[in-house]
Amino acid sequence: MIIDPKDIPFQEVHKLMIGSIVPRPIALVSTISKNNRSNLAPFSYFNGVCSKPPTIVFCPARRGWDGSEKDTLINIRETEEFVINIVSESFVEKMVACSTDFDPEIDEFEIAGLTKKLSNKIKSPRVKEAKISFECTLNQIIEIGEGKAGSGFIVIGTIVLFHIEDSVYENGRINLAQLSPLGRLAGNSYSRSNDTFEIARKIQPLVLHWILGRSSGNLSFEIFRIYRQTLP
Repeated sequence: MIIDPKDIPFQEVHKLMIGSIVPRPIALVSTISKNNRSNLAPFSYFNGVCSKPPTIVFCPARRGWDGSEKDTLINIRETEEFVINIVSESFVEKMVACSTDFDPEIDEFEIAGLTKKLSNKIKSPRVKEAKISFECTLNQIIEIGEGKAGSGFIVIGTIVLFHIEDSVYENGRINLAQLSPLGRLAGNSYSRSNDTFEIARKIQPLVLHWILGRSSGNLSFEIFRIYRQTLP
């Protein structure tokens, strides 16, 4: 099957994309308006960009029926800040309750029964139930498309503070089982992250050469020994 997206409605293109780009991590984004109204909405076009500075990206689309902008985007443009709350299975139903398009004056925290918690560096509240939250400032907003239904935006943010629950933090790493994050699929479907496997990545010769050139003698020998063990 070969499909040219120009030949089908954007709604059908959307179905192909959300059915193919799976599973997608979910960002439950909390913002505050210039009038101090809180907003909470999930977005699954979400990922990391780089770690120096720590940067994330998520993509709010225009509303499919009239092309209008979502409250999350409007708030971020006005305040230049937001919080990314990572969704765990323990509050997935409450997250889904936030996905409805409510009027701007409606507080999704109250609708969903989620708890506001003060952030440290920004005004936007974070979700107390989230085991990991990122306080973010706006880097930039990039508009994609012609400003109509089906088009959208890329929101790039800089993480200025990590909030990580002690139960999921182990020796500088995240305990996936304790975090229990969910992935977004098509339709009403979600995936769990408890079915995993590992594949060792072999060190490439050029990378090895760079490491050896920057390492002391004993460390270089140990790295080389480990590298030899990865060879077929």
